[in-house]
Amino acid sequence: MSTVIEQPVEARLVAAAPRMPSIPATLHYDRCDPFAVRMTFPAPATLEGVEVCWTFSRELLTTGLHEPEGHGDVRVRPYGYDRTVLEFHAPEGTAVVHVRTGELRRFLEATNELVPTGLEHLQLDLDHDLVELMRDAY
Repeated sequence: MSTVIEQPVEARLVAAAPRMPSIPATLHYDRCDPFAVRMTFPAPATLEGVEVCWTFSRELLTTGLHEPEGHGDVRVRPYGYDRTVLEFHAPEGTAVVHVRTGELRRFLEATNELVPTGLEHLQLDLDHDLVELMRDAY
C-alpha cells in the first residue's frame, strides 16, 4: 500500500476582478507525517514565480469543511453549497482560494483510509526520532 496520497484540485483565486481564475494545486498527504497535509501551487500560479507549498493540519481541513477554522497562517471555512474557502496568510499578503468541497472530501477520505483519524500516533516512531535528536546532542 502506498504511503503517500497526491490529488490535483482546481482552485479558484478570489481577486478583485469579477472572474476568478482557475489555478492548479495539489493536495499531498504522507503517512510519515500523519497529522499534516500540504497544498502546493505551481510556480506559474504564484506572484513570485516559484512553487509555493503550505503545510497545515489534516484536522484543520476536516473541521473547516463544516465551520470556520484556523487562527494562524491558514484558515478554512465553508462557502455556499459546494465550495470551501482556504486563506493563506503571509507577510507578503493573503491569498484566498475556493476549492470544490467534494474534491476536499475525496482527498480526506483517502487519507483516512491510509491513516484513520485518531490513530495518527501509531505512524510515529518516537524512539527513532529521539535517537536522532540525541545523536546531534553529543
